[in-house]
Amino acid sequence: MTVPRCETTASPNPSVEFFDSQFERQIREGELALNPFESAALPHLRGRVLDFGCGLGNLAILAARRGCSVVALDASPVAIAHVRGVAARDALAIHAAEADLRSYELTEDFDTVVSIGLLMFFDCATAIRRLENLKSRVRPGSTAIINVLLEGTTYLEMFDLHSHCLFARDELKRRFDGWQVASYEFRDFDAPGNRMKSFATIIAHNRCAT
Repeated sequence: MTVPRCETTASPNPSVEFFDSQFERQIREGELALNPFESAALPHLRGRVLDFGCGLGNLAILAARRGCSVVALDASPVAIAHVRGVAARDALAIHAAEADLRSYELTEDFDTVVSIGLLMFFDCATAIRRLENLKSRVRPGSTAIINVLLEGTTYLEMFDLHSHCLFARDELKRRFDGWQVASYEFRDFDAPGNRMKSFATIIAHNRCAT
């Protein structure tokens, strides 16, 4: 089994800095509950799990407590330090690594690949490359769970305005052509300043024989 090595992230970008500050506040205030997308993903996690863009690792930690072996990757040093601390304290099967996920190449296949709320923080060409790399690491018969922001989202404060991607409404489903799509759902959430976040989430099973 190949375990990803910790990588040093590239120079800080506004999105990472935004979330480092948010994660510090969440840890300080004990806001560690699953978000709605993580809650929907949890019942589908099994075996060897990749959480690509794990944030504070709330989903990765619960998956490990349910018997999964987890690789948790994120660009936020605050997040990864938190995940490592919980994993060490509770003796959980989590390998947590800080990495520049724009370029990180996966070398292991997984039973479940999860990426919630990450790909939209890359330029669109990079986001699609990352998506294809994630799909290629889902074992035959296994599951990918991908969540992105959609065109129509008006709350953009968390983005590097020169490097982000709002997906077209049908983009994820089109990218999983040939897979067994268990669900493809859209959800809108109110955001500060009378703005909106619009999400798509796909849960799909790899039907490829090889």
